[in-house]
Amino acid sequence: MYSQRLENLPPYLFARIDALKGQKRREGVDVIDLGVGDPDLPTPDHIVEAMIRAVKDPKNHHYPAYEGIAAYRDAVAAWYDNRFSVSLDPASEVVALMGSKDGIAHIPEAFVNPGDYVLVPDPGYPVYKTSTLFAEGKAHLMPLLEENNFLPVLEDIPAEVLKRSKLLFFNYPNNPTAAIAPERFFDEVVEFAREHDLVVVHDNAYSEITFDGYRAPSFLQADGAKEVGVEMHSLSKTYNMTGWRIGMAVGNPEILAGLGRVKSNVDSGVFDAVQEAAITALTGPQQCVADACAVYQERRDTLVKGLSELGYDVRAPKATFYVWMPVEDCMATATQFLNEAGIVVTPGVGFGESGDGYVRFAVTRSVERIEEAIERIGRLRR
Repeated sequence: MYSQRLENLPPYLFARIDALKGQKRREGVDVIDLGVGDPDLPTPDHIVEAMIRAVKDPKNHHYPAYEGIAAYRDAVAAWYDNRFSVSLDPASEVVALMGSKDGIAHIPEAFVNPGDYVLVPDPGYPVYKTSTLFAEGKAHLMPLLEENNFLPVLEDIPAEVLKRSKLLFFNYPNNPTAAIAPERFFDEVVEFAREHDLVVVHDNAYSEITFDGYRAPSFLQADGAKEVGVEMHSLSKTYNMTGWRIGMAVGNPEILAGLGRVKSNVDSGVFDAVQEAAITALTGPQQCVADACAVYQERRDTLVKGLSELGYDVRAPKATFYVWMPVEDCMATATQFLNEAGIVVTPGVGFGESGDGYVRFAVTRSVERIEEAIERIGRLRR
Protein backbone atom coordinates (compact mmCIF):
# COMPACT_ATOMS: atom_id res chain seq x y z
CA MET A 1 0.00 0.00 0.00
CA TYR A 2 2.68 2.48 1.04
CA SER A 3 5.54 3.74 -1.13
CA GLN A 4 8.96 2.12 -0.85
CA ARG A 5 10.27 5.48 0.35
CA LEU A 6 7.86 5.42 3.29
CA GLU A 7 8.56 1.78 4.04
CA ASN A 8 12.28 2.62 4.31
CA LEU A 9 11.68 5.20 7.03
CA PRO A 10 12.14 4.17 10.66
CA PRO A 11 9.23 4.87 13.03
CA TYR A 12 9.48 8.46 14.30
CA LEU A 13 10.96 8.16 17.78
CA PHE A 14 8.75 10.64 19.58
CA ALA A 15 5.54 9.32 18.03
CA ARG A 16 6.39 5.92 19.51
CA ILE A 17 7.15 7.48 22.90
CA ASP A 18 3.81 9.31 22.80
CA ALA A 19 2.03 6.01 22.17
CA LEU A 20 3.74 4.34 25.13
CA LYS A 21 2.94 7.30 27.41
CA GLY A 22 -0.68 7.19 26.37
CA GLN A 23 -0.90 3.49 27.11
CA LYS A 24 0.49 3.96 30.62
CA ARG A 25 -1.86 6.84 31.34
CA ARG A 26 -4.84 4.78 30.22
CA GLU A 27 -3.68 2.18 32.73
CA GLY A 28 -3.94 4.84 35.44
CA VAL A 29 -0.20 5.45 35.86
CA ASP A 30 0.90 8.92 37.00
CA VAL A 31 3.48 9.42 34.25
CA ILE A 32 6.35 11.89 34.73
CA ASP A 33 7.38 12.80 31.20
CA LEU A 34 11.07 13.70 30.96
CA GLY A 35 11.29 12.46 27.38
CA VAL A 36 10.31 14.92 24.65
CA GLY A 37 11.89 18.38 24.69
CA ASP A 38 8.71 20.46 24.67
CA PRO A 39 8.91 23.43 27.08
CA ASP A 40 6.23 23.41 29.76
CA LEU A 41 6.66 27.14 30.40
CA PRO A 42 4.02 29.37 28.77
CA THR A 43 4.71 31.70 25.89
CA PRO A 44 5.37 35.16 27.43
CA ASP A 45 2.29 37.37 27.73
CA HIS A 46 3.55 40.18 25.52
CA ILE A 47 3.99 37.72 22.64
CA VAL A 48 0.54 36.22 23.14
CA GLU A 49 -1.02 39.68 23.24
CA ALA A 50 0.73 40.60 19.97
CA MET A 51 -0.68 37.45 18.40
CA ILE A 52 -4.22 38.32 19.50
CA ARG A 53 -3.93 41.74 17.92
CA ALA A 54 -2.50 40.30 14.72
CA VAL A 55 -5.18 37.62 14.40
CA LYS A 56 -7.86 40.31 14.63
CA ASP A 57 -6.30 42.32 11.81
CA PRO A 58 -7.96 41.43 8.48
CA LYS A 59 -4.76 42.20 6.54
CA ASN A 60 -3.33 38.96 7.92
CA HIS A 61 -6.23 36.80 6.66
CA HIS A 62 -4.64 35.77 3.36
CA TYR A 63 -1.94 33.54 1.92
CA PRO A 64 1.46 34.59 3.24
CA ALA A 65 4.59 34.91 1.13
CA TYR A 66 6.77 31.80 1.39
CA GLU A 67 9.91 33.80 2.23
CA GLY A 68 8.23 35.68 5.09
CA ILE A 69 6.96 39.23 5.44
CA ALA A 70 9.59 41.94 5.15
CA ALA A 71 9.12 43.12 8.74
CA TYR A 72 9.77 39.62 10.10
CA ARG A 73 12.92 39.19 8.00
CA ASP A 74 14.08 42.62 9.17
CA ALA A 75 13.51 41.55 12.80
CA VAL A 76 15.48 38.34 12.30
CA ALA A 77 18.38 40.26 10.75
CA ALA A 78 18.36 42.76 13.61
CA TRP A 79 18.27 39.96 16.19
CA TYR A 80 21.24 38.21 14.57
CA ASP A 81 23.14 41.49 14.53
CA ASN A 82 22.37 42.22 18.19
CA ARG A 83 22.94 38.69 19.42
CA PHE A 84 25.83 37.42 17.30
CA SER A 85 27.19 40.51 15.49
CA VAL A 86 26.29 38.74 12.24
CA SER A 87 25.16 40.99 9.41
CA LEU A 88 22.35 39.64 7.20
CA ASP A 89 20.57 41.06 4.17
CA PRO A 90 16.88 40.56 5.06
CA ALA A 91 15.90 40.36 1.40
CA SER A 92 18.25 37.55 0.36
CA GLU A 93 19.79 36.01 3.50
CA VAL A 94 16.69 35.35 5.65
CA VAL A 95 13.79 32.96 4.96
CA ALA A 96 10.88 32.36 7.34
CA LEU A 97 10.30 28.75 8.39
CA MET A 98 7.52 26.84 10.09
CA GLY A 99 10.01 25.97 12.82
CA SER A 100 13.56 24.85 12.11
CA LYS A 101 12.29 21.30 11.44
CA ASP A 102 10.65 22.70 8.29
CA GLY A 103 13.99 23.81 6.87
CA ILE A 104 15.85 20.69 7.97
CA ALA A 105 13.20 18.47 6.40
CA HIS A 106 13.23 20.22 3.02
CA ILE A 107 16.78 21.36 2.34
CA PRO A 108 18.14 17.99 1.11
CA GLU A 109 15.50 18.03 -1.64
CA ALA A 110 17.20 21.12 -3.08
CA PHE A 111 20.75 19.75 -3.20
CA VAL A 112 20.78 15.96 -2.94
CA ASN A 113 20.37 13.67 -5.95
CA PRO A 114 19.52 9.97 -5.61
CA GLY A 115 22.56 8.15 -4.26
CA ASP A 116 24.35 11.26 -2.98
CA TYR A 117 25.65 11.20 0.58
CA VAL A 118 24.61 13.51 3.40
CA LEU A 119 26.88 13.69 6.44
CA VAL A 120 24.72 13.22 9.53
CA PRO A 121 25.71 13.39 13.22
CA ASP A 122 25.08 10.19 15.19
CA PRO A 123 23.41 10.49 17.64
CA GLY A 124 21.39 13.36 16.23
CA TYR A 125 17.98 14.85 15.64
CA PRO A 126 16.19 12.09 13.67
CA VAL A 127 15.00 14.46 10.92
CA TYR A 128 18.56 14.87 9.57
CA LYS A 129 18.44 11.25 8.47
CA THR A 130 14.79 11.04 7.44
CA SER A 131 15.02 14.17 5.29
CA THR A 132 17.99 12.58 3.54
CA LEU A 133 15.97 9.43 2.88
CA PHE A 134 13.05 11.43 1.48
CA ALA A 135 15.50 13.05 -0.95
CA GLU A 136 16.67 9.52 -1.90
CA GLY A 137 20.12 10.25 -0.56
CA LYS A 138 22.33 8.12 1.67
CA ALA A 139 23.11 9.14 5.24
CA HIS A 140 26.72 8.71 6.27
CA LEU A 141 26.75 8.71 10.04
CA MET A 142 29.42 10.73 11.86
CA PRO A 143 29.82 9.26 15.37
CA LEU A 144 29.63 11.72 18.26
CA LEU A 145 31.66 10.04 20.98
CA GLU A 146 32.30 11.16 24.54
CA GLU A 147 36.05 10.69 24.05
CA ASN A 148 35.86 13.40 21.34
CA ASN A 149 33.65 15.70 23.42
CA PHE A 150 30.74 14.63 21.19
CA LEU A 151 32.27 16.37 18.16
CA PRO A 152 32.52 14.52 14.82
CA VAL A 153 36.01 13.70 13.60
CA LEU A 154 35.73 15.00 10.06
CA GLU A 155 39.03 13.44 9.00
CA ASP A 156 37.57 9.98 9.65
CA ILE A 157 35.00 10.29 6.86
CA PRO A 158 36.10 7.97 4.02
CA ALA A 159 37.36 9.63 0.85
CA GLU A 160 34.96 7.63 -1.32
CA VAL A 161 32.04 8.98 0.74
CA LEU A 162 33.28 12.56 0.54
CA LYS A 163 33.50 12.38 -3.26
CA ARG A 164 29.74 11.75 -3.36
CA SER A 165 28.70 13.99 -0.45
CA LYS A 166 26.57 17.09 -0.97
CA LEU A 167 25.50 18.28 2.45
CA LEU A 168 26.67 18.27 6.08
CA PHE A 169 24.35 18.65 9.06
CA PHE A 170 25.65 19.60 12.50
CA ASN A 171 24.12 21.00 15.69
CA TYR A 172 25.63 22.83 18.70
CA PRO A 173 24.48 23.21 21.42
CA ASN A 174 23.70 19.61 20.66
CA ASN A 175 20.56 17.55 20.85
CA PRO A 176 20.62 14.93 22.33
CA THR A 177 24.06 15.03 24.01
CA ALA A 178 23.83 18.66 25.29
CA ALA A 179 27.45 19.11 24.16
CA ILE A 180 28.81 22.50 23.15
CA ALA A 181 31.38 23.18 20.44
CA PRO A 182 34.38 25.51 20.56
CA GLU A 183 34.29 28.22 17.92
CA ARG A 184 37.44 26.81 16.35
CA PHE A 185 35.38 23.74 15.38
CA PHE A 186 33.15 26.02 13.30
CA ASP A 187 36.27 27.26 11.51
CA GLU A 188 37.23 23.64 10.87
CA VAL A 189 33.81 22.95 9.35
CA VAL A 190 34.14 25.93 7.00
CA GLU A 191 37.52 24.75 5.71
CA PHE A 192 36.28 21.17 5.38
CA ALA A 193 33.24 22.34 3.39
CA ARG A 194 35.40 24.42 1.07
CA GLU A 195 37.75 21.51 0.47
CA HIS A 196 34.96 19.05 -0.35
CA ASP A 197 32.37 21.39 -1.92
CA LEU A 198 29.73 20.75 0.74
CA VAL A 199 26.59 22.64 1.69
CA VAL A 200 26.68 23.12 5.47
CA VAL A 201 23.50 23.26 7.56
CA HIS A 202 23.92 24.22 11.20
CA ASP A 203 20.93 23.60 13.48
CA ASN A 204 21.19 26.26 16.22
CA ALA A 205 17.80 25.87 17.87
CA TYR A 206 19.24 25.76 21.41
CA SER A 207 21.63 28.73 21.30
CA GLU A 208 19.63 30.73 23.86
CA ILE A 209 19.14 27.92 26.40
CA THR A 210 22.46 28.24 28.22
CA PHE A 211 23.74 28.20 31.79
CA ASP A 212 26.61 29.17 34.07
CA GLY A 213 27.45 32.26 32.02
CA TYR A 214 27.98 30.36 28.78
CA ARG A 215 26.86 32.10 25.54
CA ALA A 216 26.54 29.86 22.49
CA PRO A 217 27.91 31.15 19.17
CA SER A 218 26.38 31.13 15.71
CA PHE A 219 28.06 29.16 12.94
CA LEU A 220 27.79 32.32 10.84
CA GLN A 221 30.31 34.02 13.12
CA ALA A 222 33.04 31.83 11.62
CA ASP A 223 35.05 33.43 8.81
CA GLY A 224 33.65 32.29 5.49
CA ALA A 225 30.62 30.52 6.96
CA LYS A 226 28.17 32.35 4.72
CA GLU A 227 30.16 31.21 1.70
CA VAL A 228 29.42 27.55 2.43
CA GLY A 229 26.33 27.29 4.57
CA VAL A 230 23.20 28.34 6.36
CA GLU A 231 21.92 28.21 9.89
CA MET A 232 18.49 26.99 10.96
CA HIS A 233 17.08 28.69 14.03
CA SER A 234 13.75 28.69 15.81
CA LEU A 235 11.69 30.63 18.32
CA SER A 236 10.37 27.34 19.72
CA LYS A 237 12.81 26.83 22.56
CA THR A 238 13.91 30.44 23.03
CA TYR A 239 10.42 31.86 23.62
CA ASN A 240 8.44 28.69 24.51
CA MET A 241 6.70 28.80 21.12
CA THR A 242 6.96 25.16 19.98
CA GLY A 243 3.34 24.95 18.84
CA TRP A 244 3.46 28.25 16.98
CA ARG A 245 5.73 26.85 14.23
CA ILE A 246 7.97 29.80 13.51
CA GLY A 247 11.67 29.88 12.76
CA MET A 248 14.22 31.04 10.20
CA ALA A 249 16.92 29.91 7.82
CA VAL A 250 19.72 32.44 7.42
CA GLY A 251 23.01 32.66 5.57
CA ASN A 252 24.14 31.93 2.02
CA PRO A 253 21.66 33.47 -0.47
CA GLU A 254 22.10 30.78 -3.14
CA ILE A 255 21.50 27.97 -0.66
CA LEU A 256 18.43 29.76 0.73
CA ALA A 257 17.11 30.28 -2.79
CA GLY A 258 17.28 26.51 -3.34
CA LEU A 259 15.41 25.88 -0.11
CA GLY A 260 12.90 28.55 -1.13
CA ARG A 261 12.22 26.85 -4.47
CA VAL A 262 11.31 23.66 -2.63
CA LYS A 263 9.16 25.39 -0.05
CA SER A 264 7.28 27.51 -2.59
CA ASN A 265 6.14 24.27 -4.21
CA VAL A 266 5.07 22.44 -1.05
CA ASP A 267 3.73 25.05 1.39
CA SER A 268 2.27 28.53 1.48
CA GLY A 269 4.48 30.09 4.12
CA VAL A 270 4.00 31.05 7.76
CA PHE A 271 0.71 32.66 8.87
CA ASP A 272 1.36 36.41 8.92
CA ALA A 273 -0.15 36.80 12.39
CA VAL A 274 2.40 34.33 13.79
CA GLN A 275 5.15 36.34 12.12
CA GLU A 276 3.79 39.53 13.71
CA ALA A 277 3.95 37.88 17.13
CA ALA A 278 7.46 36.61 16.36
CA ILE A 279 8.55 40.17 15.59
CA THR A 280 7.40 41.14 19.08
CA ALA A 281 9.39 38.23 20.52
CA LEU A 282 12.60 39.12 18.69
CA THR A 283 12.43 42.89 19.20
CA GLY A 284 10.75 43.07 22.60
CA PRO A 285 12.13 42.61 26.13
CA GLN A 286 14.43 39.61 26.46
CA GLN A 287 14.21 39.13 30.22
CA CYS A 288 11.73 36.31 29.56
CA VAL A 289 14.55 34.29 27.98
CA ALA A 290 16.86 34.80 30.96
CA ASP A 291 14.01 33.89 33.32
CA ALA A 292 13.33 30.65 31.46
CA CYS A 293 17.02 29.72 31.54
CA ALA A 294 17.07 30.29 35.30
CA VAL A 295 14.15 27.88 35.66
CA TYR A 296 15.85 25.24 33.51
CA GLN A 297 19.12 25.67 35.38
CA GLU A 298 17.42 25.02 38.72
CA ARG A 299 15.80 21.92 37.27
CA ARG A 300 19.08 20.77 35.72
CA ASP A 301 20.85 21.15 39.05
CA THR A 302 18.09 19.24 40.86
CA LEU A 303 18.21 16.36 38.37
CA VAL A 304 22.00 16.11 38.17
CA LYS A 305 22.38 16.26 41.96
CA GLY A 306 19.71 13.63 42.49
CA LEU A 307 21.04 11.24 39.87
CA SER A 308 24.61 11.68 41.12
CA GLU A 309 23.55 10.86 44.67
CA LEU A 310 21.95 7.66 43.33
CA GLY A 311 25.32 6.65 41.87
CA TYR A 312 24.86 7.62 38.23
CA ASP A 313 27.76 9.18 36.32
CA VAL A 314 26.12 12.35 35.08
CA ARG A 315 27.40 15.85 34.29
CA ALA A 316 25.67 19.22 34.30
CA PRO A 317 25.43 20.54 30.72
CA LYS A 318 26.11 24.18 29.86
CA ALA A 319 23.32 24.37 27.28
CA THR A 320 19.99 22.88 26.11
CA PHE A 321 17.44 21.53 28.54
CA TYR A 322 18.72 17.97 28.21
CA VAL A 323 20.83 15.73 30.43
CA TRP A 324 22.65 12.90 28.63
CA MET A 325 23.37 10.05 31.00
CA PRO A 326 25.44 6.91 30.35
CA VAL A 327 23.78 3.60 31.26
CA GLU A 328 24.59 -0.04 30.59
CA ASP A 329 21.57 -0.69 28.35
CA CYS A 330 19.54 2.30 27.19
CA MET A 331 16.48 0.36 26.03
CA ALA A 332 16.36 -1.71 29.21
CA THR A 333 16.77 1.42 31.36
CA ALA A 334 14.08 3.38 29.52
CA THR A 335 11.71 0.43 29.65
CA GLN A 336 12.30 -0.13 33.37
CA PHE A 337 11.84 3.55 34.17
CA LEU A 338 8.51 3.61 32.33
CA ASN A 339 7.09 0.24 33.39
CA GLU A 340 8.26 0.22 37.00
CA ALA A 341 8.44 3.92 37.89
CA GLY A 342 6.16 5.69 35.40
CA ILE A 343 9.02 7.90 34.16
CA VAL A 344 9.57 8.65 30.48
CA VAL A 345 13.16 9.12 29.31
CA THR A 346 14.41 8.79 25.74
CA PRO A 347 16.71 5.85 24.89
CA GLY A 348 19.83 7.19 23.20
CA VAL A 349 19.75 4.57 20.45
CA GLY A 350 16.62 6.27 19.14
CA PHE A 351 18.91 9.10 17.98
CA GLY A 352 21.34 6.75 16.24
CA GLU A 353 23.66 3.82 16.87
CA SER A 354 26.23 5.93 18.71
CA GLY A 355 23.54 6.93 21.20
CA ASP A 356 23.39 3.36 22.49
CA GLY A 357 24.49 3.33 26.11
CA TYR A 358 22.81 6.62 27.05
CA VAL A 359 19.40 7.95 27.97
CA ARG A 360 18.25 11.54 27.56
CA PHE A 361 16.32 13.45 30.20
CA ALA A 362 14.48 16.68 29.30
CA VAL A 363 14.13 19.09 32.23
CA THR A 364 10.79 20.32 30.97
CA ARG A 365 8.91 19.52 34.16
CA SER A 366 8.82 21.28 37.51
CA VAL A 367 11.42 20.85 40.23
CA GLU A 368 8.79 19.04 42.30
CA ARG A 369 8.13 16.50 39.55
CA ILE A 370 11.87 16.02 38.98
CA GLU A 371 12.35 15.41 42.71
CA GLU A 372 9.55 12.85 42.59
CA ALA A 373 11.18 11.19 39.59
CA ILE A 374 14.46 10.95 41.52
CA GLU A 375 12.64 9.36 44.44
CA ARG A 376 11.03 6.78 42.14
CA ILE A 377 14.34 5.97 40.46
CA GLY A 378 15.92 5.63 43.88
CA ARG A 379 13.36 2.97 44.79
CA LEU A 380 14.36 0.99 41.70
CA ARG A 381 17.99 0.94 42.84
CA ARG A 382 17.33 -0.37 46.32
